[in-house]
Amino acid sequence: MAINRRQILGASLAAPVVMASGLTQVAHAQAAPAKIGTTHTVSIGDAKVTALLDGHIPIASEIISPFDQAQADATLEDTLFQFGPQGMPIPVSGYLIEKAGKYTLLDAGAASLFGPSLGNLAASLAATGVTPEQISTILLTHMHPDHAGGLVNADGQAVFPNAELVVSTTEHSFWYDDAIMASVPEANRPFFEMARSTTAPYANRLKKFDGEVEVAPGITSLPLPGHTPGHTGYMLDGGSASLLLWGDVIHLTGLQFALPDWTLVFDTDPTLTVETRKKMLDRASADKMLVTGAHLEFPGLGKVIRKGQAYGFVAAPWEFSA
Repeated sequence: MAINRRQILGASLAAPVVMASGLTQVAHAQAAPAKIGTTHTVSIGDAKVTALLDGHIPIASEIISPFDQAQADATLEDTLFQFGPQGMPIPVSGYLIEKAGKYTLLDAGAASLFGPSLGNLAASLAATGVTPEQISTILLTHMHPDHAGGLVNADGQAVFPNAELVVSTTEHSFWYDDAIMASVPEANRPFFEMARSTTAPYANRLKKFDGEVEVAPGITSLPLPGHTPGHTGYMLDGGSASLLLWGDVIHLTGLQFALPDWTLVFDTDPTLTVETRKKMLDRASADKMLVTGAHLEFPGLGKVIRKGQAYGFVAAPWEFSA
């Protein structure tokens, strides 16, 4: 399987891999600062969902395509989003779902794999009073390191001793395919190694699925391919309310609702990424769905609105009594 430069595993990804590796080494070399938990809980019918902030990571304009500075400036003019010296910072979040007496974790953050600006999800989970031992199910939207890194500790051991790990068959097969791994530039193989090392400790309690199926009480998978081959969203049915947790449909809140054709080098299949994104934005806006995603501005809950040929995002009010 040939993977070109525009895809996540192409040569242009070598720099982010090296950067992440270097940041991780610095983080280990220095005295690690105390991690601070950041959470926000909302009620979704008979379920509770707590957004768990893992941290932030900057996205440089060089990895956005097709990037046009003038168009970006015009889009951001009436917003508070902006590019800093290292790029535009975006959040990385996971979600704790409490339903029917069970705790489900959706994505596990980056841990130390992407440097000191991330790795707070464990502290955020601790702030809720829920322990790793209480988590019965972990749902992965996909196996990128900012979503799967927190599955293991510094010794490579499973952080969640009682949890079943749930991931799409397509996603798991892609990252565990030796032929695909051998076909990519050597500098990019760490992405395969990280995907494998973070999920391997759960091999004896791994559940793979295909299509739209119930994967946990009241939670149904929704294939959203493009960003990765098996990228998946999850629909939570709380009875009187619902929530779509759509993973990485949007990375840049300030740009990609208005410019849905813009992709990142991390998108495995840019064309399919855009197709999936537009279908999801159209569905979410038409059905007035409550949505959240790993990279929407924390806590990241809101609704999609249609704006001509583009879209917008209306954040939900802060919920004080969940």
